Amino acid sequence: MANHKSAIKRIRQSAKRRERNRYFAKTMRNSIRDFKELTDVSEAEQMLPDVVSKVDKVAKRNIIHKKKANNLKSSLMKHLNVLKNGGEIKIQDEEE
Repeated sequence: MANHKSAIKRIRQSAKRRERNRYFAKTMRNSIRDFKELTDVSEAEQMLPDVVSKVDKVAKRNIIHKKKANNLKSSLMKHLNVLKNGGEIKIQDEEE
């Protein structure tokens, strides 16, 4: 156990921040999971801004890396586009 007052305070602060960070990260993951379970396009379009906002806020707080946030947002956009295309991924035909 820490003997200095500053170390004891630092332990308290770290524990409080850790709990807060875990809450925001878990909330973000749950909203991403709920979004990816959607099959209705209109619901997904309404929910997308909220999910993207949560991802951005978590990245802003340095809970996740900004590039991970960009990758998550990209996968969300891809999921929405798959829903818009009727559940199938469009592959462009190569010109021969």
